[in-house]
Amino acid sequence: MVEAFQVIPIQRFEHGGTVAEEEGIIVEQSVSLTVNGKVWLTFMCSPTDIEALAVGFLFNEKIIQSMDEIADIYVCEHRDNVDIWLNRSVEEPTNWRRTAGCTGGYTAAVLEEVEPVPPNDLQITPEQILGLIRKLFESQDIYRKSGGVHSSGLATLDDVMFQLEDVGRHNTLDKIAGRILMAGIDTDSKIVLTTGRISSEMLQKAARLKISIVISRTSPTSMSIDLAEKLGITVIGYARGHRFNVYSHPERVMM
Repeated sequence: MVEAFQVIPIQRFEHGGTVAEEEGIIVEQSVSLTVNGKVWLTFMCSPTDIEALAVGFLFNEKIIQSMDEIADIYVCEHRDNVDIWLNRSVEEPTNWRRTAGCTGGYTAAVLEEVEPVPPNDLQITPEQILGLIRKLFESQDIYRKSGGVHSSGLATLDDVMFQLEDVGRHNTLDKIAGRILMAGIDTDSKIVLTTGRISSEMLQKAARLKISIVISRTSPTSMSIDLAEKLGITVIGYARGHRFNVYSHPERVMM
């Protein structure tokens, strides 16, 4: 079984004194991505759902379009490498750049090349927004045990279909994309939920999945809001308790 957290001894200081205790901490691991026998890059991630992470990353970077292009996936014994073989040759991008934030990821995608989300009739109520973000929090198993992780989920208007956790917020959306491809899930009228800040890279990944509503418990960036307006995505931030902010395309929120 893959352990996403481990228990270690600590010294806790409080009320002027110290006490010896044990506490769960999140596991962070380096995992290499090998494509057609060549190591492309190394993720810093939680060692869970790393197959989905690798598949979703290749999809979000437009290296693959579907699972039909993957001939084989092999995870090494120590889960420090995911080996993906495609049924065709492929050139590694030469312009990898680090994305923003702690435990950021890599991308070679250009924002100007992101396609707008197809128009749809999806609308959501305030009650559904707050109910979904509450369900995301309730399903955060690793966070409850150790803290220190981000979570993202795929949802319908009424329920969270699944959620995945990782030390890196970018990784969570790659894992979401990978799970969608591997399970053959239709993303029409689906919603992305996340505990992480909505940066332009995060929005780019949502657009790749044709997601028209993104809800976060924290803030978007100025660039992500500008991008959301162009791509037709409704961005909702600071969804917690009894409040939220709508930053773009408010016509989808039935207030």
